[in-house]
Amino acid sequence: MLPQEIIRRKRDGAVLTATEITAFVEGLSQESISEGQVAAFAMAVFFKGMTPEEIVALTLAMRDSGEVLSWAGIGRPIADKHSTGGVGDNVSLMLAPIVAACGLAVPMISGRGLGHTGGTLDKLQSIPGYDVMPDAATFRRVVDEVGCAIIGQTGDLAPADKRLYAIRDVTATVESIPLITASILSKKLAAGLESLVLDVKVGNGAFMARAEDAEALARSLVTVANGAGVRTSALLTDMNEPLADAAGNAVEVQNAVEFLRGAKTGTRLEEVTLALGAEMLVNAGTVADLQTGLTRCRDVLASGKAAEVFGRMVHALGGPVDFMDHADRYLQKAAIEIPVLAKADGYLASADTRGLGLCVVALGGGRQRPTDAIDHRVGLTGLVPLGTAVSRGDLIATVHANDRDSGERAAQMVAASYGIADDRPELAPVIGKRIN
Repeated sequence: MLPQEIIRRKRDGAVLTATEITAFVEGLSQESISEGQVAAFAMAVFFKGMTPEEIVALTLAMRDSGEVLSWAGIGRPIADKHSTGGVGDNVSLMLAPIVAACGLAVPMISGRGLGHTGGTLDKLQSIPGYDVMPDAATFRRVVDEVGCAIIGQTGDLAPADKRLYAIRDVTATVESIPLITASILSKKLAAGLESLVLDVKVGNGAFMARAEDAEALARSLVTVANGAGVRTSALLTDMNEPLADAAGNAVEVQNAVEFLRGAKTGTRLEEVTLALGAEMLVNAGTVADLQTGLTRCRDVLASGKAAEVFGRMVHALGGPVDFMDHADRYLQKAAIEIPVLAKADGYLASADTRGLGLCVVALGGGRQRPTDAIDHRVGLTGLVPLGTAVSRGDLIATVHANDRDSGERAAQMVAASYGIADDRPELAPVIGKRIN
């Protein structure tokens, strides 16, 4: 079956058969299909879409392109979370240990940055010694003994998606709902999950800027995942400003450590993290309702149990044994810090969140090509939330750079990314719809 014929049929709007889709995925994973053909297929899907049946076939073919894990004998409910990506979205770093401390097993297969959004793996590789690609025996042992392990997609898990994921990043096809659905769920189904919660971002810093598109993606994901036997729900969350007050790699890990120590209470970041934790506990069947789930998550955070689990996970995967106590010693810092000051009096009324993410990429904290190396040191900190009253000259962010020129350019980009108004803005709630 010629790949160019499959591409042509999809380009012309035809509905592909499961046989055609499986054949293309086999060529994708075996690399008998060229990068150009993969890019052409992705662009055809981007413009022509897929039926639900095509998405299911693509998801299952990508799942079955490699190993499907089994967690028999673990003795805990097997659960996970996935975010569609945003700026300052380091939720996974706190959420996995929180729900692990509540009794779940979380084998979290995470990805690298896509486009303007940060990647959990890039953040974790800021930690000296942390192995994002352990062997299968180590992965299983850490999940069993610690309760969670956040690692990368191995060559044995959905290898077809691993190649497609990298090509999507550099061909402007990231936003395709069928491709996002199949990419996310092929990895999650291959990980042997029993339940899943999805954080679907919406806003100017999300891949889905419009609420109707984000809802369509959420419903696609929930429908396909539940149809595959994984109990799944989704939250639509706001990405019209960075979620954390930091964006980058090492700086977001430091932010997560502070969160687990109780320093980020009352923030949008805390609201989203705990809401997702409650969803995970309900979907796993360990609590009866969301309010009980919220209480459980708050308790393990306040008691320090979640921080302890994170520290144990880091050490079990090769990081320092005392990382939680001395994160600031272990995380490398950029050479230069440049303040970003408010240009006028008023209220921070808007943020070009995508622009802030691209600022981190321009500093070296993201990739413009799949082979680019990441500079884990650079990023933004002290990002002031929207709705805050500021005076001209007030500090609204700090740029962390490794040379003065790039730092100054980034500071100008950050300043230009914020709008200041005379009146306090009406802000969207951080959590919108719940879909199950």
